[in-house]
Amino acid sequence: MSKPLEGVRVLDFGRFIAGPYCAMMLADFGADVIRVERRDGGEDRPVGPICESGEGGLFLSINRNKRGLTLNPAHPESSEIVRRLVQRADIVVANLPLNVLQKLGLDYPSLKAIKDDIILVMGSAFGPDGPYKDRVGFDGIAQAMSGAMGLTGFPEAPVRCAVSWVDYGTALHAAFGAMAALMHRQQTGQGQLVDVSLLATSITFMLPMLAERAMTDIVRQRQGNASFYAAPADSYQTRDGWVLVPTIGEHMFRRWARMVGREDLCDDPRLQDDIGRANHYQVINEVMSAWCVDKTRDEVVAALEKARVPCGPVYDLDEVLADPQVNARRLLDRTSFAGSTRPVPVASPPVRLSRSPGEIRHGAPAIGEHTHEVLREHGYSDAEIDDFRAAGAI
Repeated sequence: MSKPLEGVRVLDFGRFIAGPYCAMMLADFGADVIRVERRDGGEDRPVGPICESGEGGLFLSINRNKRGLTLNPAHPESSEIVRRLVQRADIVVANLPLNVLQKLGLDYPSLKAIKDDIILVMGSAFGPDGPYKDRVGFDGIAQAMSGAMGLTGFPEAPVRCAVSWVDYGTALHAAFGAMAALMHRQQTGQGQLVDVSLLATSITFMLPMLAERAMTDIVRQRQGNASFYAAPADSYQTRDGWVLVPTIGEHMFRRWARMVGREDLCDDPRLQDDIGRANHYQVINEVMSAWCVDKTRDEVVAALEKARVPCGPVYDLDEVLADPQVNARRLLDRTSFAGSTRPVPVASPPVRLSRSPGEIRHGAPAIGEHTHEVLREHGYSDAEIDDFRAAGAI
């Protein structure tokens, strides 16, 4: 079965998450993605090592379905190799600081001079203009500067989310931008620059709370897992674990009150709408905590499900791996990797198309695994490739 992006050629100069995950999404749906790294491998390869050769779970997960090529960016012959790669590419993905892109000749004007209809997907921490344009940054900085970290955690200290949601969100924005740019090019023949940034993503995702602060006198403070906008909506301790219960709306609240035997709360004047219930969440949490305390986690989940109140057990990682829904839908797949004696778990494509689904065709590339193959495809002879290698260009 043909894939939606077959025939699309992508050069992935990304690192860590935002760029590589964007390119991975394109690769999953058929694009030929070439990951370009330094000769000794990218700095994101060994983050959280899980296999004998030292690669980490992050790298192995978001670089599947790609071919790997190495270059020494400081070598004078590398620029000509990059030029030839760009001439045959449709999309270049790079989440590097603008001054680094310019130094490497990967900024949009430089790429456009090589191939007029090229699409550059450029990710950065703060964007290519404004007073912070030269700053470097990671996901946690955007969490902190968007206000998200300031409202996450308990009163005594702000907490960074363990999941790099800003990076992944930026990658999804980048992949969407790449698809929109491809459609525009089909219509007009023109390439363009796709500009995404960590700060833009985090501000976008924080918009409801930012708008509330801009338009009202409300000043939110950290309050743990309790929602600002409804209740019961918190984590609750059971006899043998925790559950998360995010309710919202009058009907759901009434079902919950009936379940815990406190329908009188529906008549409490303080609790007549979501905001009222959120403002008095301590009252509701006291009732919910008392109801949970002598029950097992499974008993609480079963009762909530029967009452049609959303809930979920707070899992440890072993429980996630064993979860029947995770396994029934094959949300985790296992792929081979040259540096590991065992198959490596990676997430299956999260977007599922009924007619042309994405798939994991092969695992992440070893360092320089496809350098010779790719350069041959781009017109270099075996002797030229050997000379590049001897000179330290690849």
